[in-house]
Amino acid sequence: MKIPRFFFFAFLLKVSCDSQITSMENSTEVTEFILLGLTNSPELQVPLFITFTLIYHITLIGNLGMILLILLDSHLHTPMYFFLSNLSLADLCYSSAVTPAVMAGFLLGHKVISYHACAAQMFFFVTFATVENYLLASMAYDRYAAVCKPLHYTTTMTTGVCACLAIGSYVCGFLNACIHIGITFSLSFCESNVVHHFFCDVPAVMTLTCSDKHIIELILIFISTFNIFLALFVILISYLFIFITILKMHSRQGYQKALSTCTSHLVTVSIFYGNIIIMYLQPSSSHSMDTDKIASVFYTMVIPMLNPVVYSLRNKEVKSAFKKVVEKAKLSLFCCNA
Repeated sequence: MKIPRFFFFAFLLKVSCDSQITSMENSTEVTEFILLGLTNSPELQVPLFITFTLIYHITLIGNLGMILLILLDSHLHTPMYFFLSNLSLADLCYSSAVTPAVMAGFLLGHKVISYHACAAQMFFFVTFATVENYLLASMAYDRYAAVCKPLHYTTTMTTGVCACLAIGSYVCGFLNACIHIGITFSLSFCESNVVHHFFCDVPAVMTLTCSDKHIIELILIFISTFNIFLALFVILISYLFIFITILKMHSRQGYQKALSTCTSHLVTVSIFYGNIIIMYLQPSSSHSMDTDKIASVFYTMVIPMLNPVVYSLRNKEVKSAFKKVVEKAKLSLFCCNA
């Protein structure tokens, strides 16, 4: 009964955000933004275009491949891989909200983005970055249930529980994006329209406003802090119990397997949250745009590329499923040629 209320509230908030943006849009003189990009050096444009194109293609292949592999193999229809498939979808979506536009800027030199396109890019990026935030917490809870309560795992992580955790992640992402877009684009942009970034990120766009943004910054920092540290709290508490359970294990094999899984997860969590905290939990006056750009490259492009490797490709079950799919494809191709 809670999910329909969430969607109803989300719908009301979306309508409110839309009306707020429309009403404020008429008072602003800015109709488009100019993205400065990563660098203005002409000699770096082509190498960076090739690099980011390669990264994006690896991201597409890795995440789409992971989603299809999980869908096709019935042995992977478990809570762990259900969350992995959703994580791959979130990685794919928020990377796609940013990377293609950056590639086009390098190739064509066109770095102008319209007011509405900037809002749309920010909306999709914030939505799926928040989704990933809560999916990481859901995955930590799933690992807690698997390691600490293995006998009750099937009754704890039921289909309904997994669905609620996933849907809740998407709802939280949608609501968070609506709040950020509604607040950011309710401001007046009547001065410079040059964004010192390679995409429409919230801190970079807010520096352009001529409105009083002190209270608004505090509100956004509070909302971001709540989202980040709520998920981090779940992750840390889950892994605290996991490590306590691991230390009590008498089987060396089980100890090493559980520790390896936790280490990979925590490395990625550390990179993701380290960048997010640097970017969003400080006032815009203390932001260094060059530092923000470097950090943004990691969480918009590199992390979505690495996640399939860190979470899945090292897993024996995924490797086995991949081999089965390849063998079936070879067999089908052989039968067709025959």
